[in-house]
Amino acid sequence: MSRSIVLCLVAAAGFSILAPARAEPQQTPPSKVFNDVPKDFQSKVPEKDFIERREMIPMRDGVKLYTIILVPKGAKNAAIVLERTPYEASAAPDYLVQAGYIRVRQDVRGKYGSEGDYVMTRPPRGPANPTSVDHTTDAWDTIDWLVKNISETNGRVGMIGGSYDGFTAVMALIEPHPALKAVVPQGPVVDAWMGDDWFHYGAFRNLMLGYIQMQTGQRGAGAVTPSDSYDKYDELLRVGSTGDYARAHGLEQLPWVVRTMDHPAYDEYWQSQALDKLLVDRHPPAVATLWTQGLWDQEDMWGANHAWLALKAAGRQANNWLVLGPWNHIQVHGDGWALGPFRWNANTAMQYRRDILLPFFDEHLRGGPPAKLAPVTVYNTGEDRWERFESWPTVCDRGCAGGLTALYAGAGFSLSFQQPTESTGGDAYISDPAKPVPFLPRPVIDPFGGMTPGSLGDPYEPWSKWLVHDQRFVDGRPDVLVYETAVLTEPVPVQGIPVADIRATTTGSDGDFVVKLIDVYPAQVASDPKVGGYELPISMDIFRGRYRESFAHPTAIPANEVQRYRFDLPNVNHVFHPGHRIMVQIQSTLFPLYDGNPQTFVPNIFFAKPADYRKAEITIHRSKGQATAVWLPVVK
Repeated sequence: MSRSIVLCLVAAAGFSILAPARAEPQQTPPSKVFNDVPKDFQSKVPEKDFIERREMIPMRDGVKLYTIILVPKGAKNAAIVLERTPYEASAAPDYLVQAGYIRVRQDVRGKYGSEGDYVMTRPPRGPANPTSVDHTTDAWDTIDWLVKNISETNGRVGMIGGSYDGFTAVMALIEPHPALKAVVPQGPVVDAWMGDDWFHYGAFRNLMLGYIQMQTGQRGAGAVTPSDSYDKYDELLRVGSTGDYARAHGLEQLPWVVRTMDHPAYDEYWQSQALDKLLVDRHPPAVATLWTQGLWDQEDMWGANHAWLALKAAGRQANNWLVLGPWNHIQVHGDGWALGPFRWNANTAMQYRRDILLPFFDEHLRGGPPAKLAPVTVYNTGEDRWERFESWPTVCDRGCAGGLTALYAGAGFSLSFQQPTESTGGDAYISDPAKPVPFLPRPVIDPFGGMTPGSLGDPYEPWSKWLVHDQRFVDGRPDVLVYETAVLTEPVPVQGIPVADIRATTTGSDGDFVVKLIDVYPAQVASDPKVGGYELPISMDIFRGRYRESFAHPTAIPANEVQRYRFDLPNVNHVFHPGHRIMVQIQSTLFPLYDGNPQTFVPNIFFAKPADYRKAEITIHRSKGQATAVWLPVVK
């Protein structure tokens, strides 16, 4: 077949031999585009069951405070629950909104969205606050605005808050607005020198300095003081006094640091800020108050229980309730199933919110049925259950006949309810400021470092549980005296406030005393092997020796003369079970949480010089005439 014939046949068939056949491109429908990111995506947000409002509420001096108001949809004649905070007001709903309360959160003056000047835990108007405003006036003005401008309210207001927010709630009680009907301070700052955030019986809490920079270095969120060592123990030991540390890190630029270092003793500056005394002195009207405290609160152990005790002593117990739960600082806000290695038989924090807090608010803010709360509700940490009491402590204090029971230090590091019979006797140790006893196993990480962007791990974790940490990590040190009972054959229930009663001599002219009351578990616990031999602190505190005669007027300790150091320990409601032992540890340092005592008397420890820090030999006396004991509120 000729080539021309072939071409004709191919053409007739519709083919071309000059170029390959090509398919026409086809458009892919938009619904089949191979791309998971659409051009315009509109999320369908679930409809909120509350209405959010944001207001700038004016105070009497013209300053306006940023306030978030959450009103449940359809609310009528609803009560208001207010919280005033330095930690940035949140618009997140909570169980109170779900329960139908109008939830109000407000930035305190000078922080985040609020106008004005910020002062750390702004003191009440008076010697420590020369201005015309404080948290009392700000709460009053805020409540006045709320009841006049929220149409859905029934005109009744409650306040709630933990820690610093608890402090602002307590301040509102000093001169309360008529609409304020119920307040729930939870682990509040009440007396920051005696036993809340800044000091404990005169010993300064070094690790709070990073928090101070975070709070006062700027109006908004800030960072803690940068560390030059991973281990705060190393860092603070190396630098010298707390004043030296402050200068090395530029903290002398912060007014709060300067004021605090100018007032190391319990002078008028601190006394004028003691809210428990102000609550009594200013005779507040009857506002129902639910004082709430954790039994292992590592930050504000003093506040709630001492405010309640002061009001009880003033005849105001009828309108004040006390709850002591098995929690660390502000654990009441979250999960209350466990603390450290110890797990409770229920979520104790949820039980508190459901069975105590909400019925309390419902009664006093809504006119609901009586909450039927016991005057005092305390968790029994030895028997794992809540207990209801008519008063607290259940065992009368040291001023009562037949009250507290002495547990004496004895020969051979024994501990007994029998008074010593020896005419002399004592146990000595060397307290060396260059080798202080750590309060946690090293390395000690900055407890507030986890709040700094880019920080390593969660240092708040060991800090939040240090009060229940196994004390075996120090009981072999030569500068820690350990006294222990024989194995118990009967239960020893304790309910109330233990009292440390130390008789000691020192070769120095100042010094600190740390006393720990400890429940020692049997060597083997079949039901929970990890707590075998565990040394569980039930109660502990530190006392600065220069204040043994007066918190306001410190004096040097006379060398080699027996002195008495008597101070209350934190609350207990516990049972030491058969098979356990009771232990008391005594030492002179708890570092770096508390500043090191130079053990040489100087006018102001914040400014102690390197030469002031000296070793001292401490002798704990345990004779018939000079007995050392911990007085226990034993229930008989």
